[in-house]
Amino acid sequence: MTGAGQGIGRAFAHALAEAGAKVAVIDLSADRADEVARELREKGAEAISIQADAADESSVESFVRTTVQAFGRLDIAVNNAGINLNSAAEEATLEEWDMVHNLNLRGVFIACQHEAKVMFPQGYGKIINTASMASMIVPHPQKQVSYNVSKGAVVSLTRTLAAEWADRGIRVNCISPGIIRTALIEESEALAPLVDEWVSNIPAGRLGEVGDLQGAVVYLASEVSDYMTGHNLAIEGGQTLW
Repeated sequence: MTGAGQGIGRAFAHALAEAGAKVAVIDLSADRADEVARELREKGAEAISIQADAADESSVESFVRTTVQAFGRLDIAVNNAGINLNSAAEEATLEEWDMVHNLNLRGVFIACQHEAKVMFPQGYGKIINTASMASMIVPHPQKQVSYNVSKGAVVSLTRTLAAEWADRGIRVNCISPGIIRTALIEESEALAPLVDEWVSNIPAGRLGEVGDLQGAVVYLASEVSDYMTGHNLAIEGGQTLW
């Protein structure tokens, strides 16, 4: 589980641990990874923490290897680490574009490659990528061209890998959250004032909570979703309907 030290990734890690999975908590921050792994162990789960940069191939290769060494195999991989930088398209720099795509897309592709190579000999595995509602609509009023494009590409990547790897027992799906209430929003001077406008565009009448996503990751990680692959599961309170 990458990006598991906070927010959605932390919620995913707890959900899978509660469902009986052994969890490798991977985060850029060693302190955050350690804290979440400790929380999982206190619940009785088997968990390890790994500090890694999910955009760096050597780090990805290392955390996949470390996970297999710790648990003996790799059945579930959740590629959740990501970044969003807000700027108008005409003002977005190539540095911003590259930073976002290196983690949100290139990093996910690298992780999927290394995870699948471990899963192929098993003839079974579940890969779950975190995309975004931004893969389906253009969220507003914030402007986030780099993020939107990267998440659209994650959906296309997921579908492509699902088609190529289905006959080897690998299922590849993605979850597209809507606007989820996390510390990133609540502590942001730029984003917090937008909450009322966002809610006005959500048929469900509220922002999502991390708990709204937990059932989905357990479903996609379990055997009951073995006949689903290449799917983009949107959990956004109906916002993409309008």
